[in-house]
Amino acid sequence: MQSTLRWLVCGGYTRAVSLFKAASTVSVLTLVSRVTGLARELLIAATFGASALTDAFNVAFRIPNLLRRLFAEGAFSQAFVPVLAATKEQQGDEATQRLVDHVATVLVWALVLTCVVGVAGAPLLVYALASGLQQSPQGFDAAVVMTRWMFPYIACMSLVALSAGILNTWRRYAVPAATPVLLNLAMIAAAWWGAPQLAAHGVQPVYALAGGVMLGGLLQLGVQWPALRRIGLRPKVAFNWTGLRAAWDDPATRNVARLMLPALLGVSVAQLSLLINTQIASHLATGSVSWLSYADRLMEFPTALLGVALGVVLTPQLAAARAAQDGERYSAMLDWGLRLVMLLAVPCAIALLLFSKPLVSVLYHYGAFTDHDVRQTTTALMGYGAGLVGLVAIKVLAPGYYAAQDIRTPVRIAVVVLVVTQLLNIAFVPLLQHAGLALSIGVGALINAAWLLAGLHRRGSWRPQPGWGVFLLQVFAASALLAVFLMWAAGAFAWTAMPDAKLVRIGLVTVMVTAAVALYFGAAWAAGLRFRALLRR
Repeated sequence: MQSTLRWLVCGGYTRAVSLFKAASTVSVLTLVSRVTGLARELLIAATFGASALTDAFNVAFRIPNLLRRLFAEGAFSQAFVPVLAATKEQQGDEATQRLVDHVATVLVWALVLTCVVGVAGAPLLVYALASGLQQSPQGFDAAVVMTRWMFPYIACMSLVALSAGILNTWRRYAVPAATPVLLNLAMIAAAWWGAPQLAAHGVQPVYALAGGVMLGGLLQLGVQWPALRRIGLRPKVAFNWTGLRAAWDDPATRNVARLMLPALLGVSVAQLSLLINTQIASHLATGSVSWLSYADRLMEFPTALLGVALGVVLTPQLAAARAAQDGERYSAMLDWGLRLVMLLAVPCAIALLLFSKPLVSVLYHYGAFTDHDVRQTTTALMGYGAGLVGLVAIKVLAPGYYAAQDIRTPVRIAVVVLVVTQLLNIAFVPLLQHAGLALSIGVGALINAAWLLAGLHRRGSWRPQPGWGVFLLQVFAASALLAVFLMWAAGAFAWTAMPDAKLVRIGLVTVMVTAAVALYFGAAWAAGLRFRALLRR
């Protein structure tokens, strides 16, 4: 009996360490992606500022990004990964390869049709997303042109999502996590080298960014294929009608499509909220779309490093536990993910609320980016920060439903939250302008996460492990000390008064952030939080 218990404890510890290492790998590579993404945004902000043309680019880029989140990383991934994991667990390699081939075939045919329609209908798409751009005819026309150039990006990213779902299920996390760096590097090259080249030939320089997006999409797709070949699962796409019919007639393919329908509705709700907010922002002061985009880029740091990394690692593992009918493991993984969310997302939220101006200043306050732009981006970032814990928690809680192939429940919750978010817009936007849009999203995310958590607890999928009360007291005590330090640090220096002293400002922020991290984790440890025990649990 003792040897059996020892085996179970060691096995649980090994799985926890494996999950933590996998999440750490994704987080580190995502950190590289977000650092290069910030470098990209810094260069774009310094080169182009916040104007009608940058609004046009952000709108044009948002259209394929919206569809990417809608189909590729949204509905498709949520439906495909659980089915793939269950097929791998229950039916073996041959059935898995057949599923991959058939799904890839249907996906490619759908993408070709989508791209043709999207390029032809670009003016309608731009109008639907941001009719306010018509206040500047040059901005509206530029958005249409760039939408047509960038629309095929959705095809690249949908195939990247297919590859990433396969690789993550086989626990090959590195390549999918690292590939976004290629998009950032391509866009940096476009802004650094391409924009001056276009300007020298009398072409609007902002168009170079659209070329960088397409180059980045092709590069991301290119590096996936060798990784798939190494695990022997490179998709074989049928380009004839017979092959398409055979792929569509496969029950497994239809199961993915069946699961995509409610998932599509759920993701559509989130993207519809983004579309409405962009539409509203396009009617506010010029630059509002860009200020929200710059703030959103900063928000992607904690949401990606914490939420996306945990979601990527947990989804296939939860699906495998569900297929094996291992309820204890299922609940324990959710509990572990939620504890990491609280430990890491709460201090990040405090930093965005209290230290946002220094962060925006050191990252964006150069060249064409003015003091006014700093203030407006700061208020938007604070609005997002108010809901950061919810935004991160959703990335952990939603897979708890998807892994059980229950997509309808998160959809119903999302529909209600969409209505709540728009009601909040009515209250917040007249008072806070574009920052009200960010705050509405943040509050909506908190409501969404709380609802998802309650549902998992009610159905027994998540059963809280012992010690939550003490754990929360430790986190909140350390966070209170962190808040006092960051309030002092934010007011101790005139952050926007030294745009020419770049190294001094960067050094100050680096010192303050490093001190804040040390203070928070040191305080949590002094309060009795033992990180090794958290990892073991």
